Amino acid sequence: MTLNLYLADDDKEDRELFVEALDEINISTKVTQFDNGVDLMDNLFSKTDLPDAIFLDLHMPLMNGFECLTDIRNFSRFDDIKVIVYSTSYLQREVNQLQADGANQYIQKPSSFEDLKIMLHKSLLSMVVKDDEEANSGQFVILV
Repeated sequence: MTLNLYLADDDKEDRELFVEALDEINISTKVTQFDNGVDLMDNLFSKTDLPDAIFLDLHMPLMNGFECLTDIRNFSRFDDIKVIVYSTSYLQREVNQLQADGANQYIQKPSSFEDLKIMLHKSLLSMVVKDDEEANSGQFVILV
């Protein structure tokens, strides 16, 4: 099984590190990258083959992660897409708001490449392990 992932982050170096880390973990993925929220949303509305998950940076130009999350959760056709917020900052009130707005996970961008691999592996493992899917579907996970 290959997970179809979208990554929306305006920082090119962060996107490159993210993809490199994914290449080094033992979960098969296909990543489509976006450098802003507008392009991400345009793609979502134009595709019938939707991603399994979207890794979403909060602070992007044109349309930020909060706005993207709100738009994604306003359309039932996107209900099955996991939204993982992936951001440098960690403010509890923002994390609470993201959970209330329908994010599935929150990952604070780690300071080391090894920690990034570990966090991505933990995040994606929850998508490929289907044993107790219904029990875990509403659970909000924070990885910092």
